[in-house]
Amino acid sequence: MVLTLQKTHAQLGFCQGNSGDPIFVETFGSGLTDTALPAGTTTYTYANGNSPDDGLYTVTSNTNYFDWFDVDDVTPNDTNGRMLLVNSSFTPGEFYRTDISGLCENTTYEFSSWLINLTPLDGFCGATAIPINVRFEIWDNTDTNLLASGATGDISGTITPNWEQYALVFQTLPGQTSVILKMINNSSGGCGNDLAIDDIVFKSCGDLIIVEDATGNNSESLCSSFTPYSQTINAIPDNAVFSSHFYQWQSSTDGVNWVDIIGETNNVLNIVGLTTTTFYRAKVAEFAANLTNADCITFSDVYEVNITQAPPQPVIECWETATFDDNLCDWVVSGSQPIEPTTECWETATFNTTTCSWEITGIQPPEPLNLECWETANFDDNLCDWVVTGSQPVEPTTQCWETATFNNITCSWEVTGTQPPEPVGLECWETATFNTIVCAWEVTGTEPQQPILECWETATFDLASCSWIVSGVQPPEPSGLECWETAVFNDAICQWEVFGSEPEEPTDLLCWQSTVFDDELCEWQIIGDQPLEFRDEFLFLCEGETIDLEAISVIENPSYQWETGEDSFSITIDSGGTYMVEVTDNCFTEIITFNVTEIELPVIESVSSNGNSIVVNLENPDEYVYSLDGVNFQISNVFSDVESGLYTVYVKSNVCEVVVTADHIHFYIQKFITPNGDGNNDTFNFNLAPYYSSTEVYIFNRFGKLLYSANNSNVNWDGTFIGNKLPSADYWYKIVIDGQEFYGHFTLKR
Repeated sequence: MVLTLQKTHAQLGFCQGNSGDPIFVETFGSGLTDTALPAGTTTYTYANGNSPDDGLYTVTSNTNYFDWFDVDDVTPNDTNGRMLLVNSSFTPGEFYRTDISGLCENTTYEFSSWLINLTPLDGFCGATAIPINVRFEIWDNTDTNLLASGATGDISGTITPNWEQYALVFQTLPGQTSVILKMINNSSGGCGNDLAIDDIVFKSCGDLIIVEDATGNNSESLCSSFTPYSQTINAIPDNAVFSSHFYQWQSSTDGVNWVDIIGETNNVLNIVGLTTTTFYRAKVAEFAANLTNADCITFSDVYEVNITQAPPQPVIECWETATFDDNLCDWVVSGSQPIEPTTECWETATFNTTTCSWEITGIQPPEPLNLECWETANFDDNLCDWVVTGSQPVEPTTQCWETATFNNITCSWEVTGTQPPEPVGLECWETATFNTIVCAWEVTGTEPQQPILECWETATFDLASCSWIVSGVQPPEPSGLECWETAVFNDAICQWEVFGSEPEEPTDLLCWQSTVFDDELCEWQIIGDQPLEFRDEFLFLCEGETIDLEAISVIENPSYQWETGEDSFSITIDSGGTYMVEVTDNCFTEIITFNVTEIELPVIESVSSNGNSIVVNLENPDEYVYSLDGVNFQISNVFSDVESGLYTVYVKSNVCEVVVTADHIHFYIQKFITPNGDGNNDTFNFNLAPYYSSTEVYIFNRFGKLLYSANNSNVNWDGTFIGNKLPSADYWYKIVIDGQEFYGHFTLKR
């Protein structure tokens, strides 16, 4: 079954078992000078030192063209390594082929290659850049039998460059020792679809072969203290690829360079007397004769016996003990130095390796003598010395008549002296203040002056309060004044005088106005509101048409004033918006607001196919209706369960009658057919031949047998071959439309 799928439509994937060494490697060399591919390798044109435009290629170590990523080739440790750089042609098709020889017949191989999309996502083309999409095909050397194929699918641009590896597994036919590798571009050229390819590799692919010992482990790690070491290991294949197995065991001291072990050609290997690290693997072939052909073999997993050499016994301190640990394969040193004792700052601790103990030396400094009465001596462990602290008490602040003397016995200051007595017999307005500069009392102050009086006031001096007492009251202000009257006090005659006159009532009033006197504001107020009514009208205007706006009102003999400047009964407009008119007879006014909504004609942005549905996308989505026949309309922009064919799409609004149209070729490939005669999915249909210059349709079974074909004609295949009904199963199709190929499969259900 695996071989059959590879001969029809294999998917990309790596060898799931063990692989052999590479038998073909194409790294495209290295160097700063660009080169061309050998003749017959490509249908593209060599750029020859120029920028590789669409349909051109070059083999180069430099990708610094246009706005492409500037990347190195993918080959490890390859200075100035070259790669194949391809700017895809506008027409999809083959761009690379090469012959691979020296293969073995009836042998499974893995082909792999690295690809990178050179167009950055944030480059000139932006998000609309065409993705790369490459199809790999393996053909026999006659170029007539397709052994395997698979496509990468769309590989879109990225922000940072990203090499990706792709692989394809295939099997050679009986008597076949060479194949043809083809690389085909599935996308069209233009802005994007720019790629580089590097490190094309072919190597054999065999079973997944694990190597285990008797305990089921795939490696062993031990210390040299356990050697010499012996063990039995077994190569166990999963039988996914080979039907028979022939072995040749190999050994290696570094895991890189391998030598055959003479006579060890069974799946079991006995390891005897091993003393150093050694690696083991088995060369495996499906046929005994292939064991000596490096192009036909695979290798098992590697079984490693890792032997760690025990180190010599270490030199230890007097307090340490060394013991060898077989599990760690090392000496374990235990013991700790005796803890250093806590010492005073003047002491020093020294470790004696002879007695394996600490010894302490040193003497504390002597305390200082002859301290003052206010001083104290304390030993500071940080400074390792005596610190004298304290200061003489601060001399107190004294008055001018006082004297301060320090007493060393009590260790304090003593103050003596008496202040001079305050003078007597002062007037009430006088104040005595002691002057500390001259050290005597000073008398200040003057008698208060008599105040200035109003015409109705009298002043008398009070010795008790030491102030003038003013008596008398101003005559009261007259009451009951009108709001327009003002009272002013006359100091000459010592009485109040009243002034002011009433405001005149206004006479020039409008028809709806009257007057009332406001005592608070002391003025006449004009009251009454103009009769005013507001009304809204809502209208629709179809794009490209005009309508008349009429100011219909119940007001008799009105005048009109539109905010657009007209003074007529009606105006004509050709665009949406808000239009306001004032209708009045100078005593009653009506404001009419016309709210006009302009209905745009629908603009079809695109019509696309999504599976068996047709989707209509508008540049100005709104409340529009859609139809495929111009008669029956729906509110959804999606038409479901539509057969392939040429359709006219109709779109209009619910308000306006103008219809816009667009033609669309609906291309939908069915997922299944049920030929039971019920009229639903009875046949596999492809009815688009009249709309393209060239169409080809091929239908195969899962073994690659051609069951049906049609060129430039409609297809209605009913699931029969030579008049016989085919069973329920999956069937594969290849459809070619104007040179563009489509592959896939559908299900026939009975």
